[in-house]
This record gives sequence, C-alpha cells and structure tokens, in this order.
Amino acid sequence: MSQRSRIAVVGTSYVGLSLAVLLAQRHPVLAYDIDAGRVERLSRGENPIDDPDITAYLGTRELDLTFTTDRRAAYEGADIVVVATPTNYDERTNSFDTSSVEEVIGDVRDIAPEALCVVKSTIPVGFVREARARLGTENIVFSPEFLREGRALHDNLHPSRIVVGDAGPRGRRIADLLLEASHEPDVPVLLTGPTEAEAIKLFANTYLAMRVAFFNELDTFAVMHGLDPRQIIDGVGLDPRIGGHYNNPSFGYGGYCLPKDTKQLLANYRNVPQVLIQAIVDANTTRKDFVAADIVARSPRVVGIHRLIMKSGSDNFRASSVQGIMKRIKAKGIEVIVYEPGLHEEQFFGSEVVSLAELKHRADLIVANRLTDDLADVADKVYSRDLFGHD
Repeated sequence: MSQRSRIAVVGTSYVGLSLAVLLAQRHPVLAYDIDAGRVERLSRGENPIDDPDITAYLGTRELDLTFTTDRRAAYEGADIVVVATPTNYDERTNSFDTSSVEEVIGDVRDIAPEALCVVKSTIPVGFVREARARLGTENIVFSPEFLREGRALHDNLHPSRIVVGDAGPRGRRIADLLLEASHEPDVPVLLTGPTEAEAIKLFANTYLAMRVAFFNELDTFAVMHGLDPRQIIDGVGLDPRIGGHYNNPSFGYGGYCLPKDTKQLLANYRNVPQVLIQAIVDANTTRKDFVAADIVARSPRVVGIHRLIMKSGSDNFRASSVQGIMKRIKAKGIEVIVYEPGLHEEQFFGSEVVSLAELKHRADLIVANRLTDDLADVADKVYSRDLFGHD
C-alpha cells in the first residue's frame, strides 16, 4: 500500500461522494460541501443519492471519512484536493461554467499551496494549461471520470480504465491512488498530456451520444416506414464490430453529461472543419421533435409523464430528454401531468405532480422513456420507444 495521503474531496454528488468513499478505504478523507443539510445527512451515514454501493459502504465499511462545511478545514494540511463541483454548460458563453472549479483551485493555492488539485469535473479542452499559466502553479491535474449515475462507486471499484492528464510524477501518483483503491487487478492506465485527457472525456461522451442518436434515428425510420425496429437493430448488432449494446431507442440522449459535453466539444471545434459533431448535437433536437409529434398525433387530452429520470437506478433528472418532450406537448395546448417519486413539489414547470394511481386514472396516454413493471396494468395507454427493457 502507498503512503497515506490526506485527501480533501470538494462536492458530494455522485462523482465526489463515490470518490470520497473509494479513497477513504485507505486514506483519511475530508469531504467538503456547501450544503449543510447534505453534510448533516452524510455525517449520520445517510446516502443522499441513489447508489446502492455507496449506501452499503457508508453503512457497513470502516472508512476514514468525515464531512464538513468548513472550507478552510478541508484544505488545510491536505496533500491532494479532488475537485468534483458542477460545470454546467452556459448557453450565453457557449462553454462550460468552470467558475466553481476555478474558485476551488484559487482557494487551495492560497490555503494549501503545496496540495495537488485533481480536477474530476468535466472541463473544456485547454482548461488546465490555461489555468496553470494564469494561476502560476503546476499543481493542477485533470483525471476524467467515466461513471454511471446509480453505479458510480461500482465503476470506481471496477474501472474500465484510468486516465490522468499528466505524464510525470503527479500523474503517476494519482493513477496509483485510484489503482490501489480498485478491486480489479489489471486496469488499463493511460497517462497523457493535460489537453489530451480533456479531449478524451469529451470525445468519449460524444461518441456515446452519437450511438444513441444513431439508434434513435434508425427507430424513427422504422416507425415512419411501418417496419419492426427491433428486428433491424438485432440484425445490425450481430456484426461484432457494432455489437448488441447501447442500442435501445429512447426519447433522446439526456441526463447531466451527454447534452452538455457534446455542446462543449462542438464549441471547442471552433475554426476546425467538422460536420459530424454538429449533427450529433442537432440529432437530439430532431428526435425530440419526432417523438413529440408522434404523441400529439394520437390526440390525447391529458398526457401523463411516467418518471423524469433518464434511466433506471438513478435519481437525477437534470436535462432528461423527456422534459423536452413535455415542453413540445404543452406548446400544443395538451395538459401534462407528472409522476416522479423524487419530486416533493406540487408542480413541475407548471405541470401537476400526481401519484402513480392518479396518473393511471387521469391520463389518456402515459409517456415513459423506459418501461417498468408498474405500468403493466395500463399497457394499452403507454407510449414508449423502449424496445429492450434496459438503458
């Protein structure tokens, strides 16, 4: 085991919390968040996100892990600061809002100048080089995360690969830290330049978005020509170069990462010839237009939305594709009601939030991005493009 490092983790959403739990198996970790209620829950051993492995580890494992809302206490004496704050896409600037990441790096430079900042938040291509030059420190390393919501700790324990954007001792140190915490004996490790690591993250997510868009447009073609999309997808997937994975049609790619990452990559293509990246971004809008029109053509009086989440096992519905469907349906004057057990408000963007029983009773048509067993008794009312029953 490597020498113990004092680690601070900034942000306790699924990226930060899963990393805090992962690293606290072998090192003292202080996780910092500005949300006092969240910190209080975590300090009691309660998991605020939907991730069964995190819940299990918080409840049963011996972890050297504490939580705080005290920024100075988190950074003072830290050897490594892991930055896992949100970087939302800002449509006005056509780029990620990296202000939270920059604030953490600036604070760490002032409070613990020798600490190594490891950025796990997704950032634009070129961010690290620019930040190092502007802030006058080399202690900034980007290491992209490849985690699924709902399975973030599992993916940290069983990583498909470890990528660190530093080919020197700093990069090796971070790679070893992540490697020793994993449960896999042979994890591919790639140490790259900082800008190459940033590009790896954005190109990987854009490829996944492209695959989603491809099978969605295949599905659109099949529907409009009266064909069986599942037969076509099964046949296409028999080619081993394509495979039968990540092929289930949906209302569009959504969730927190893919929409913003594709837009950021497109922005980074400024002055670089491209057609495909723009098409991937545009395809998501086209798919939502088609799905919404297909629903409206059925002339429902009341449309019920069954869940806002993008996929099973997640409690996050930021930028979920079904919200785009809702907006388009409501623009046609159709009443929309919502069933989402993760919502505790009476309304969601002007739509009434109802119980599952009320949704089934009141809705003429129930729209579900993914089918679940609790809709079996109203199957004749359900509209979905889910063909395979998986994400």
